[in-house]
Amino acid sequence: MNIVITGASRGIGKAIAEKFLSENHTVLICSSNETKLAELKIQFPSIITFVCDVSKKDEVVAFADFVLQNFESIDVLINNAGVFLPGKVHDEEDGILEKTMQTNLYSAYYLTQKLVPSMIAKRNGYIFNMCSVASIKAYPNGGSYSVSKFALLGFSKCLREELKEYNIKVTSILPGATLTDSWSGTDLPESRFSKSEDIADLIYSITQLSAFSVVEDLVIRPQLGDI
Repeated sequence: MNIVITGASRGIGKAIAEKFLSENHTVLICSSNETKLAELKIQFPSIITFVCDVSKKDEVVAFADFVLQNFESIDVLINNAGVFLPGKVHDEEDGILEKTMQTNLYSAYYLTQKLVPSMIAKRNGYIFNMCSVASIKAYPNGGSYSVSKFALLGFSKCLREELKEYNIKVTSILPGATLTDSWSGTDLPESRFSKSEDIADLIYSITQLSAFSVVEDLVIRPQLGDI
């Protein structure tokens, strides 16, 4: 299968890329971190990389064009890229909402809009949108992040209805606290977090289901509960 993943140079995105690569699929990823992409290319020579800041529409469009140049068909699209900037709606700095929405929502919208016609033509494929437990429950200091993730879940549900007649499956992934760079410096034990590899394994498993079933929403939390 041909796999496209945004924001995949580290964290959950990287774990997903590694899972599909380990199963001998062709993986194309983007990230704004050119150094991390270069390191991944050394580790996995077959991976296809593209430098892209998904908060900028023109770069997302350029990435989409690059995907279409490299893949005749797209089997799995994973809108994973995101940013978390903690704060409260009433006192966030100017521009936080715009940056968060551009990164977490608009990038997925623009990329999907450009790539989905090729999936419709094939009448097959999977789209995964990396939402969050913050998509279904507001929490203190969530601010614009939670707003964007609620919106991304809505986007995902709309896609699900629009694309099911074309046999394209759409799944919303809603992780709780996952041990990634977003939590660097925390003094909490590893046992308080989910593992990126678990999320990657679940996404891969969903792609192996029969054509008769779809996982619409998948919530995965740390065994000991939310942080």
